Amino acid sequence: PAVHLLALATFVFWLVMGAGWHSAMVTAIAVLIITCPCALGLAVPIVQVVAAGRLFRDGIMVKSGAALERLAGADHAVFDKTGTLTTGRPRLIDAGGIDTQALALAGSLARESRHPYSRAIAAAAADLDTVRIEAVTEMPGYGLEGTLDGSTIRLGRPDWALGEEARSGDNGIALAIDGTEQALFHFEDPERSGVRESINAMQELGIDAEILSGDSEAKVAATARDIGVASWAARRTPADKLARLDELSREGRHPLMVGDGINDAPALAAAHVSFAPSSAADIGRNAADFVFLREDLRAIPVAIDIARRARRLILENFGLAIAYNAIAIPLAIAGYATPLVAALAMSSSSVLVTLNALRLNLVRSPLETKDDERASTPDRAGVAHAAKHTTSYPS
Repeated sequence: PAVHLLALATFVFWLVMGAGWHSAMVTAIAVLIITCPCALGLAVPIVQVVAAGRLFRDGIMVKSGAALERLAGADHAVFDKTGTLTTGRPRLIDAGGIDTQALALAGSLARESRHPYSRAIAAAAADLDTVRIEAVTEMPGYGLEGTLDGSTIRLGRPDWALGEEARSGDNGIALAIDGTEQALFHFEDPERSGVRESINAMQELGIDAEILSGDSEAKVAATARDIGVASWAARRTPADKLARLDELSREGRHPLMVGDGINDAPALAAAHVSFAPSSAADIGRNAADFVFLREDLRAIPVAIDIARRARRLILENFGLAIAYNAIAIPLAIAGYATPLVAALAMSSSSVLVTLNALRLNLVRSPLETKDDERASTPDRAGVAHAAKHTTSYPS
């Protein structure tokens, strides 16, 4: 409306000044063309499109432009442990020392879940006969429960599966029948590549980190110590994670949640902005704002840096568009711009904000290799190659 009113006012002004209707109309048309808000309209979406393409080359999928804006404002990171800080492919330790019948029973129950520990148990029991367990239910944050010959079978956290019988310091997964321990499973899960570098880079970006995990205190404490995170909490349920995110929000923080499983889906959806690896459960990927396709956790600080650069470019584009209008509109109203000159000026302003947005493509990251620059899609098989040939990345 402002554009059309300004053109109409210009037309009326020059008529009143005695310029004649043809001259007044030509001047009004020039004003109408030169004030076309193309540059202002492109200021945000062109940067978001370039940023999304730039992130995709690093194997990071973004759900929306609004997610990019929220990511730029993130100031605190909350990490799940299993499947996030670790690879999510745990291996059952000393499977040969577990009673075969108990392993078969646990494997039959574990096949009903996509949790990494459940998959590890199911893989260890793959060659054993299955047991028909009825009414299997997964309790997020706790484990699996079913019935067998009238008895309650539980596979999960010892303090949940065994109740009062749970021993202090139990850090495995317990199999229990009516609260009586049948087996205790322990796992080893390798640390995800780039974890330490990611935490350090986020600290340089001014983002604190903490770990909220449903795993045992011993495992969470060891992981936190290894990667240099001072704040951590173990045995946390999905409700506990939601409560912590709500607490951070009430403190005026903008929490970034990184998780992978069913247990993390509510927190991923509730966080200011969220990430999930491509190996996450479907519900986790759907709830997250970003999905990183490669194993390297450095994708998170890379995305934060790109989002912050994109925010600066958006503000610059707004500044360029405003400066263009501040100079061009008075000249057009004064009659110094023909419609052709106005069209060229208007097009040039659009090209200018587009070129400014394309500066994001000049940013280098530690995930980028010469092969990546030539490739149009991320290559999971090249993860090890990308980690081996990293380049310097300015914080």
